[in-house]
Amino acid sequence: MRIRFGHSPDPDDAFMFYAIAREKIWCDPFVIEHVIEEIERLNQRALQGELEVTAISMHAYAYCADKYRLLSCGASIGDGYGPMLVSKKNISPNALKGKRIAIPGRLTTAYLVLQLFADGFIEAFLPFNEIVPAVQSGKADAGLLIHEGQIAYSDLGLQKVIDLGVWWKEKTGLPLPLGVDAIRKDIPEEISVRFDELFRKCIEYSLSHRQEAIAYAMQFGRGLEKKKVDRFIGMYVNEDTLDYGERGREAIRRLLSEAKKKQLIPRDIVPEFVGQELVSKR
Repeated sequence: MRIRFGHSPDPDDAFMFYAIAREKIWCDPFVIEHVIEEIERLNQRALQGELEVTAISMHAYAYCADKYRLLSCGASIGDGYGPMLVSKKNISPNALKGKRIAIPGRLTTAYLVLQLFADGFIEAFLPFNEIVPAVQSGKADAGLLIHEGQIAYSDLGLQKVIDLGVWWKEKTGLPLPLGVDAIRKDIPEEISVRFDELFRKCIEYSLSHRQEAIAYAMQFGRGLEKKKVDRFIGMYVNEDTLDYGERGREAIRRLLSEAKKKQLIPRDIVPEFVGQELVSKR
């Protein structure tokens, strides 16, 4: 069965996909075609249900839950850390009203959580790699960083306004689900479960062959030194990535609930997970 699997050109996604990309594990009966695109483009494609399996932002899932179920693995979850709001000049996190903030996509989870945190700021939607230059040049008062910018911002002359993952954990006591992997609902459940297990084995392989998987992921590190690539991967590919667990599933439910309460998503969403009964027996 041919599966087009969309993922972003980032070191954490590349690390997860290493075993499939380099044929380290047996993928039969699937033939997997990698579709590598920036996360907001994948979000937009998911709205149309284009790819059989895709990485998407948790925010985007609220708009395509009718088309996709969540895989039980592959999620990027920030436990006490997450998207970073940064600035060139000192800005209080309580003084964002009227500030122009560069944001890496309307459907990113980072944007959703920023809206939960603050009101009255001015959005400037830009590709994620244009956020830092916009802040450095003064075109934006602050920028919302995802991907490796979360650990590299200080090297670029920027300072932290707030870590939204810290704020979320203080508010809820839960980790922050940022990116997820989802499979189209028109794929039969038994096939979806088999694919879910294959992807988990892929992630397990990378975690148990860490150095070779990091070496592969370095080509997606956008110039980041190996030590920081390793650190970034460790933030978002770990035991939580192998299985949400009940805490991770509760974090997803809470995020969707808080978003609906503030009318940031159009309807109540009950998240559906592939093989949820199977996962609960583990």
